[in-house]
Amino acid sequence: MLTQINGLHHVTSIGSDACAVDRFWTGTLGLRRVKKTVNFDAPDVYHLYYGDELGRPGSAMTYFPFPGAARGSRGTGEVGEVRLSIPRGAAGFWAERLGGEVAADPFGTPAVRTQGPDGDAFLLVEAEDDRPPHTATVGAEHAIRGFHSVAMTLAETGPTADLLRLMGFEETASEGAVTRMARPGGRAGLVDLVESPGAPRARQGAGSVHHVAFSVETRARQLEVREALAEAGHDVTQVIDRDYFWAIYFRSPGGILFEVATDEPGFDRDEDRAHLGEALRLPAQHAHLRDRLEKHLAPLD
Repeated sequence: MLTQINGLHHVTSIGSDACAVDRFWTGTLGLRRVKKTVNFDAPDVYHLYYGDELGRPGSAMTYFPFPGAARGSRGTGEVGEVRLSIPRGAAGFWAERLGGEVAADPFGTPAVRTQGPDGDAFLLVEAEDDRPPHTATVGAEHAIRGFHSVAMTLAETGPTADLLRLMGFEETASEGAVTRMARPGGRAGLVDLVESPGAPRARQGAGSVHHVAFSVETRARQLEVREALAEAGHDVTQVIDRDYFWAIYFRSPGGILFEVATDEPGFDRDEDRAHLGEALRLPAQHAHLRDRLEKHLAPLD
């Protein structure tokens, strides 16, 4: 069992409208935009990051907003719901703010369900959480702290549960078709596996999670994880420089794209902390495209 993984690092989804995504995360949910850059493989498309004051691992929700992208369809082989941590007693505030009702997560914890601009499924779950929030638009007593968990919808949960055990997670609870896996002591350390054998296969599109990333502190730890995953038979990529972290990718047995990302160097490597997410930052290989991209990409401010 690996000990290097510290829970979730970030979750990346697909959108259809960068402005709508930006309004939802900064306005409706009150998180900070911590990076405005572009997709490494499709520089005509933004890569937007939202999170706490610094976009710390475990708080960073990111988007590829492909203009006009068709909506995906729900099913197996995907992260079907992203859950965000809110303070104890804050569900009522969020129900009023989002125009919803206080409900519960699968284990009875007070929660509020909402959707993003493309039907993205989110659940705000009350939790004891001492992580620092971003408080520019929502007071500290209610503000989102980061990720609570992700829920993976699978035709069969067993193989993914085995993978998560290798990655240092343990089964801590079950309720009906839901199995909860937890990374002991890890931040944002919960994954719910939802078995749905009769459901159709998910079709990825706007409103779908593209991949889920798990956190390791350093590149040395990442290489240890890569070696162990490869030895266990997983087809893991080489290490890729993503400017703000180093990444490796592999496909889980249930079909979900997993990433293992480093905590270093962080989103303040090329911007002052007071101005994160304000200017368009470009990977070195796309720097020559700046004039064209600044005219092409929709203004967000």
